[in-house]
This record gives sequence, C-alpha cells and structure tokens, in this order.
Amino acid sequence: MTDIQASLAAPTARSAMPQKQQNSAQATAREFEAVFLGQMAKLMMESVEMGDEFSGGHGEEMFRGVLAETLGKEMAKGGGVGLAPAVLEQMIKMQGGSGNGQ
Repeated sequence: MTDIQASLAAPTARSAMPQKQQNSAQATAREFEAVFLGQMAKLMMESVEMGDEFSGGHGEEMFRGVLAETLGKEMAKGGGVGLAPAVLEQMIKMQGGSGNGQ
C-alpha cells in the first residue's frame, strides 16, 4: 500500500462515513489531485521555450494538454504530492464528520 493509500484509508476517515460514500470521496480526492498536477504540468510545459530543432509543430501544440493531463493522472496514481489526503479531510469536515477523531 502506498503512502497515499494508507493516508486515504485512515481509520478516522473510515469512521466518518459509510463505505460507499468513503470510496466515492477517496476517488474524488485522488481525481482532484490528478487535475491539479495536470494543470501544474501544463503550466510548466508552457513556460519552456521550444527551439525549432525540438519543436513538434502544430501536432505537439494540439496534444500538449493531453500529455499534461496524463502526466497528472500518473503522478497522482504514483502517490502524488500529498494533496488528496488533505482534500479528503476537508470533504469529511464539510459533510459533518471530524476527520481527525474530534
């Protein structure tokens, strides 16, 4: 189990909501992190100047967003940056649970 899976499956988060709702909230938190990371990758790629030697032309421009989205999903799948557990905790708090045993 990766660190993110362990933190998303924390006992305090489980006790705050039913299993089906917990699974949905975890998936949403992971998806949020994937979108965030994809947007960050897109911004980083846009900030790099490409010379004529390494430019993929119009085709590269068209698929750059797809690449950034895929990078974000893969980074999140690999553990991300720790954003998903924080998002999940806030979701639990917004739904009336404590998320931290309080």
